[in-house]
Amino acid sequence: MVFMVETNDYEIIKNCLNGKTDDFEKLVDRYQKVIFNTVFKIVNDYDDAEDITQIVFMRAFENLKNFKSEYKFFSWIYRIMMNEAINWKKRGNQFSELDDNMVSPIKTPEEKYYSDSLSEKIQDSVAELQIDHRVVIVLKHFVSLPYRDISYILDLPEKTVKSRLFTARQLLSKQLTKNGIKLYD
Repeated sequence: MVFMVETNDYEIIKNCLNGKTDDFEKLVDRYQKVIFNTVFKIVNDYDDAEDITQIVFMRAFENLKNFKSEYKFFSWIYRIMMNEAINWKKRGNQFSELDDNMVSPIKTPEEKYYSDSLSEKIQDSVAELQIDHRVVIVLKHFVSLPYRDISYILDLPEKTVKSRLFTARQLLSKQLTKNGIKLYD
């Protein structure tokens, strides 16, 4: 029985920098779905999320020589993704109406489990938060990143991330109540 050993990110990056640029496709395959799903939660538009995801990987490829191996590739590309998603959102209409039926067509196992109306109300409530608050909620509670990684991705001190998350949770709680979700009995 032969076991395939998955190439780690650092080896792929090294290969790309040494001329085997086709290896970058392995990184795209590995991270495309999670990048897309996170971007979708931020921008609330399937087509925009696809475009931003493509831009993220183009930027990552173009800047691969600047990648520092003391960081995880995942954190590094997430930082690129956050910058692109936030910039895209700021360039667009921040106050556009949200489609009540908008649900990502590509769902994670967690999203499939919670795909009932409660999940949709929660997603709508998160989408109604300002972008700075939405981003920390998504990274902490939907992507489950530690504070340290969120701090790196957003280029903010860890204390600021914690403070912003505290405020975001309070705002989300109010929004959930406003949208008919009873938090406490």
